[in-house]
Amino acid sequence: MSKAAFAIAAHPDDIEFSMAGTLIMLKNAGYEIHYMNIANGSLGSKFHDRTTTAMIRRKEAMAAAELIGAVYHESICEDVEIFYTKELYSALVPEIRDADPEIILTHSPCDYMEDHINAGRLAVSAAFFRGMPNCATSRYAEAVDTEVAIYHAMPHGLLDQLRKTVVPEFLVNTADTISIQKDMLRCHRTQKEWLDVTQGPDVYLKGIDESAEMCAKFSGKFTAAEGWIQHNHMGFAASADFNPLADALKENCVRNPSY
Repeated sequence: MSKAAFAIAAHPDDIEFSMAGTLIMLKNAGYEIHYMNIANGSLGSKFHDRTTTAMIRRKEAMAAAELIGAVYHESICEDVEIFYTKELYSALVPEIRDADPEIILTHSPCDYMEDHINAGRLAVSAAFFRGMPNCATSRYAEAVDTEVAIYHAMPHGLLDQLRKTVVPEFLVNTADTISIQKDMLRCHRTQKEWLDVTQGPDVYLKGIDESAEMCAKFSGKFTAAEGWIQHNHMGFAASADFNPLADALKENCVRNPSY
């Protein structure tokens, strides 16, 4: 059975912007890949009601996941309702147990939006609870105790919520995945409509290039990259040396020499 990598983000299209390149690289390295948006995108439209928007964005996200051969996991709440609650982590724990990932990719604990921050917190806690059979969950899934490494993506613009710079620890070369990430983003047609109205035309696709170039500067060698900070290993792996992302991607994953 192949090892698994699980991208857990807040909203439809968040994976595409800051995690999909690494997820694709891991698939190319032999990992089974998993894709989950905690919220269903229900508020991401000025043209449709909440129910219709959620239905449309689910189909768009499923299409994006299918494009890269990822296992799609259903959302568990609505937009702006991602809070650190028992209800949500008890729904997320079974998803992590089912996937049994060696690698989890998720949001930074410091970002401009609370949904992103809380999604990252939930992913960390649900991973921590993965091996606790007495943890209350929304449905049954057998507890697992395999080692897992959690990596936090870079916040938008490499800035935390107080405008302080966040520096990546590891850089993954995404020069060969940018075009696929853009194809994934194109699946999210309603979100492009939303951002065209709220942030200006074509910011949707330009943003991914800008982010990749910004992160690549820290690598000293890549032209496009996604940046990551590894979570503390305590409760997840036996040793601080456990770094499956670097091991899997080898020369396509480098440590920021100035970190």
